[in-house]
Amino acid sequence: MILEKFYENPETLHVGTEENRCFYIPLDLQEKENARNLSGIDWKFGYFPCVEAVPEFQRKDFDEEQFDRIEVPSCWQMLGFDQKQYTNVRYPFPFDPPYVPDNNPCGAYIKYFDISRSEAKEEQFLYFEGVDSCFYVWINGKFVGYSQVSHSPSEFNITGKTKTGMNKLAVLVLKWCDGSYLEDQDKFRMSGIFRDVHLIFRPKEYVRDFTVTTPVDFAENTARVEVKLDSVVGEPQVICELWDKDTLLGECEAKDGSAAFSVKDPVLWNAEEPYQYTLKLRTPEEILVQKVGIRTISIKDGVVLINERPVKFKGVNRHDSSPYTGAVVSRVDAMFDLRIMKEANINAIRTSHYPNAPWFPQLCSEYGFYLIAEADMESHGGATVYGGSTEGTFSYFAEDPRFKASVMDRVQRNVIRDKNCSSVIFWSLGNESGYGTNFEEAGRWVKNYDPTRLLHYESVHFEPAGHKKDESMLDVESHMYAFTQMIDEYFAQPGEKKPFVQCEFIHAMGNGPGDIEDYMQQIYKYDGFCGGFVWEWCDHATYEGRAENGKEMFHYGGDAGEFPHDGNFCMDGLVYPDRRPHEGLYEWKNAIRPIRAELTDRKKGIIRLHNMLDFRNLKDYIYLRYEIKKNGVLMEEGILDELEAEPHGFMDITLKLPAKTEERCYLKLTYYQKAKDKLTQVGHEMGFDQFALSEEKEKEPAFENKGEPLTLTETPEAFCLGNEFLHYEFGKKEGNFIKLERHGEALVTAPVEWNVYRAPTDNDRNIVNVWKEAGYDRSVVKVYGCEAKLRQGIVTITCDFSIAAVFIQPFLRLHAVWTVNGDGEIRVTVDGKRDTAFPFLPRFGLKFCIPEKQQEVAYFGYGPHESYCDKHQASYIDVFHITVPELHRDYVRPQENGSHYNCFTVKVGNLTARGRKPFSFNASEYTIEELATKKHNYELEKAGCVVVCTDYKQSGVGSNSCGPQLLPQYRFDEEEFVWEMLYCFE
Repeated sequence: MILEKFYENPETLHVGTEENRCFYIPLDLQEKENARNLSGIDWKFGYFPCVEAVPEFQRKDFDEEQFDRIEVPSCWQMLGFDQKQYTNVRYPFPFDPPYVPDNNPCGAYIKYFDISRSEAKEEQFLYFEGVDSCFYVWINGKFVGYSQVSHSPSEFNITGKTKTGMNKLAVLVLKWCDGSYLEDQDKFRMSGIFRDVHLIFRPKEYVRDFTVTTPVDFAENTARVEVKLDSVVGEPQVICELWDKDTLLGECEAKDGSAAFSVKDPVLWNAEEPYQYTLKLRTPEEILVQKVGIRTISIKDGVVLINERPVKFKGVNRHDSSPYTGAVVSRVDAMFDLRIMKEANINAIRTSHYPNAPWFPQLCSEYGFYLIAEADMESHGGATVYGGSTEGTFSYFAEDPRFKASVMDRVQRNVIRDKNCSSVIFWSLGNESGYGTNFEEAGRWVKNYDPTRLLHYESVHFEPAGHKKDESMLDVESHMYAFTQMIDEYFAQPGEKKPFVQCEFIHAMGNGPGDIEDYMQQIYKYDGFCGGFVWEWCDHATYEGRAENGKEMFHYGGDAGEFPHDGNFCMDGLVYPDRRPHEGLYEWKNAIRPIRAELTDRKKGIIRLHNMLDFRNLKDYIYLRYEIKKNGVLMEEGILDELEAEPHGFMDITLKLPAKTEERCYLKLTYYQKAKDKLTQVGHEMGFDQFALSEEKEKEPAFENKGEPLTLTETPEAFCLGNEFLHYEFGKKEGNFIKLERHGEALVTAPVEWNVYRAPTDNDRNIVNVWKEAGYDRSVVKVYGCEAKLRQGIVTITCDFSIAAVFIQPFLRLHAVWTVNGDGEIRVTVDGKRDTAFPFLPRFGLKFCIPEKQQEVAYFGYGPHESYCDKHQASYIDVFHITVPELHRDYVRPQENGSHYNCFTVKVGNLTARGRKPFSFNASEYTIEELATKKHNYELEKAGCVVVCTDYKQSGVGSNSCGPQLLPQYRFDEEEFVWEMLYCFE
């Protein structure tokens, strides 16, 4: 096939397309859709390696037998055509804009549709919601047009090219075009008609485009719903109606292209109470319906206001993504996402990094989410060219005049499509594309076209050489992964400042994110810090069926053998690809709970409940249940269902609390939903707070001289101690027990080991290289001196040793004293000194391998979710009973998981551990080495034992896979430490 190369000409973005308009499907006078969805399973499809290989398939006489039958919408890579590819920054083709490879894979689509005689008398349009990357259209062999911009609609007037009866639609989709340089988003690269296709029928005269605004007079408690007819075909009479549910509030004819309604005592829209009115635009033969949320957006003294109230965005970044269908998502898929988000207290979404499906902002308006609506614009690959850099070539397309129209087009299409959706609070010019003239002009256009919303663009911080940037059109100070210190410094600066927002933060990759609460403290501390958006909502993967062991297989970058790829960097969500929640979602949920409690007077039992909501009173919305436990045993419980506090206000409650002398006593307040919402139910748990009612004191584990007295013998390799029931051996070279037996049965299946390493988490991806340089992953023990003494039937072993790696000096020097009684209890006290020239440690502790059959676990500490020193917002202190397999968190890429922080006692099988101070533990069916080396969870092989790690301390998990380094307070970087534990076997 010979085509005019529109796809390599940034001066020709669209041919034969209609002007942009807001998204709607017109209705007939009975309010039924005057359109037909052409999506379905009856499309014919041919895949070809290049344009030249494509036959003249658009011709009426083309033999279609060679074509397959597929479903549309779909992505052809998910159907077995072409290669799946995940890449983040690097372009999947040579950098030579505006040109793309000649071997440019193509998909040829054929669809037949029928037009009745009555429909043939109307105007007919094809409306493509989304096609990646560009496409040519023919009807009955006649060329209709060309378009690009994958995630924005393209509409074609096909009137005059159709006929009564059967018609042939032919569409040729190219994998790449000049626009692909501007669609370098961090995602699987998918191709095809991936959103719905509509055949729309319209009368000869109709309203094409309109804009709705809703100014509010707060002093008079009135609002206006103003309608501007931006584009009208012909001169139809336009009657505008405003409805409040089933009540008609007003009706008027549009004059001079506009109409307006006054609304007394309006119910204002916000994400907590997303109330909408209904606007109808009637012409003699057609009705357009638009939901209208009355609300205002403004900035005062550097604070973002919705309806003149300060708000906090507790958000996520969201792609249109499915492991089963790629970029294709249905309303059912989206509603499933939104329901989980509501249940997790999330109130805002950034459509990263392109407009989501055109009906998605409407769902957000209906169900209550604030949106940063982002243009289909990302070109960070410019920084990775040979000799390129963030400072040099990152802003390539922001400055290249050839792409000026392309940048403007993408921004305009985003704004015009979604301008009537009340959920949209910010417009975003795009993501990670540098800054320059092209974005400045696009930003000025947005502020002129829609002054009612705020404008956002994070990449303004990059200024190309020789260009003095203008950021006056941008309303917020947007950052990604800003350090907490940087945020404090920003607000400490004198003078006026823009509202601060983290459009990406707390990177949720694998076991993480940690340090959420550190950011939440800042968000609530600074009025001008309007919130943040977690990167990101879901893991991106492709579903590849089940492995031989029955486990589901999810693949990420590199698994298809593609180049370039970025591995599992796409596995960075709060939920798994199939939307099962990660532990990180529970962390985020409780960090953004609607109530935060404060124990203001321990003696009088006064607890202050802070309403963290922006618009809702607690009354009739939330109730709480309290429980007081001592050592995990319930002492008292009750329900308080009459709460009342204004938004951002507080109320005090009083509870009878136990005496302060009670040890390990805790009060837990759990908040439940009292009234049904659109997506959540009565009784839904919304979050919790917990308070220690007693001072946490060090408590020496009880160790007594009991049991049959021990004997002590010595060999060149070990100290042997035991009695009639016990036989223990302590290795002189290992500085640890190499054999533990009771009644002739092994208590451990391998020597006990000192342990400083963990299977790297995704958020360790940077620091792990430093750890490996220090040899933490291959450490060995060197014993300098070891002696054993027997006194009154108790054996005491004293050992001085170090831990180091081959060719590297010791990083730890330790002195350990082991004491063993006749019952086999082992008390160990370790004095450690760390060489501070080395990086902070992943962990330090003891590792036991116990028999595989010992699966039952009980612990008193943070649960039920995995917890670390910087990741325990979703957990609380209690006594928990679980099994070893249930402790495992099955991340798609295996890594350290399932640890529990701040434990007083732990029992795994027959092994019990107690500490003078709280400690961390985990128990797993997999070795650290197995978790560290396998690429996928379905590849894991069980160890044949239970691996139990008890840790003096483990460093936090942070969010350094893309975010800042682990905060100092969460690093195991002490120079000296003392650790005391008691172990016993039943």
